[in-house]
Amino acid sequence: MTPAPSDRALQDDVIRALADAPYRGSAEWRARRLADPERVERYGRFLARHFYYERLVHFFKYSRALARVTGRRPEAILRRPGFDALLPTAVLGSRGTARAVARLAVEYVSEADAPIPYLADLLRYEEAMMVVEAGPRKWRDSDGAGGAGSRERYPPEKVEGTLLLEFAFDLPAVLPKLLQPWTELPPAPVRPTKLLVARSPQGRVAVARSDAAVAAVVQLADGKRTLAELAAGAGLQASELEETLKGLVDLGAVRFSTGS
Repeated sequence: MTPAPSDRALQDDVIRALADAPYRGSAEWRARRLADPERVERYGRFLARHFYYERLVHFFKYSRALARVTGRRPEAILRRPGFDALLPTAVLGSRGTARAVARLAVEYVSEADAPIPYLADLLRYEEAMMVVEAGPRKWRDSDGAGGAGSRERYPPEKVEGTLLLEFAFDLPAVLPKLLQPWTELPPAPVRPTKLLVARSPQGRVAVARSDAAVAAVVQLADGKRTLAELAAGAGLQASELEETLKGLVDLGAVRFSTGS
């Protein structure tokens, strides 16, 4: 005889249905008959709009500050047909849905054709931030994060979702100015800039400038190359590689895999 599910299991199932539209529409969920399907669907869509409103306001805050020039606030896409079309497949917090929602915001603001030279770079930066932040969290530390023993036993690997971006403008020089009071559009220096965007297992997103050596380490860290191979490929001395890896691990861009 199959044991009755616990109250906690029932709650988890309802929460999953509210957050996961494909599951909400599945025969498995409907067969449970735990709640009225129409009410669950309406509330699930309400949660989706609220969830992505908060993320758009946070990750596209620079575009919001430029709305006086573009005439477009990124969160306006939540009331447009494109977002409605995403709802049947939306999974709140997933990287796929975050990418789709961010792409809608980028396209919407880009259509303004505003006289902002660095707008394309800015939107790509904000899109990357929102996408990198999404995905499952790991709330407990593990040896996969990389202690001294892990460094000796296992090769480093790039953390899934980590992005290396190249821009024509020096965005870090202008971003703080966009959030301050201004009457004339703050300029961004025309200067090729590489930025590394990464997320810790707990979901903290960080951005750091990257040079050629850092970019090479991130690109070559595949969990297979030894430290010696990685140093040779990146053109670094062993001590330089160790310092670079320490910074990348702290940032959340690289981990020392346990091989499991």
